Amino acid sequence: MANISIVTLGVDDLTASTAFYTAMGWRNTTASQDSVSFLQGDSIVLGLYGRAALAEDAGVDNTSSGFRGSSIAVNLESEAAVDAYFERAVSNGASPVKKPEKVFWGGYSGYFGDFDGHLWEVAFNPFFSGDTATGQLKLEPLIS
Repeated sequence: MANISIVTLGVDDLTASTAFYTAMGWRNTTASQDSVSFLQGDSIVLGLYGRAALAEDAGVDNTSSGFRGSSIAVNLESEAAVDAYFERAVSNGASPVKKPEKVFWGGYSGYFGDFDGHLWEVAFNPFFSGDTATGQLKLEPLIS
């Protein structure tokens, strides 16, 4: 079974980004150091690392303009939970990108950007099942 253990985001201000994500419910850990934060979620770790250092480590140019072709999603148990999470993010300094609304696929979602423009989707998908306490999805495998 495929798995993601850590998602690492390159950030410009490690202290501010760490404070933002801990205010959003991520728990800082003893693995964090002066140059990197490792924040524990229910089923994944969020890494925060200096943007320039992360680009250097990967051997890529440190550029950041426009849409990056990705988003990170948080799936919640209701439309009301989506609204509350979105407002919590904005009140902690996130930039509202698209306010939560009913969407064409039958769910409800919105987007915000963190301090560095990383795009987060907050969604309620009535077609997904899983653990509503942790947000961990349980989807049926495709049988071919």
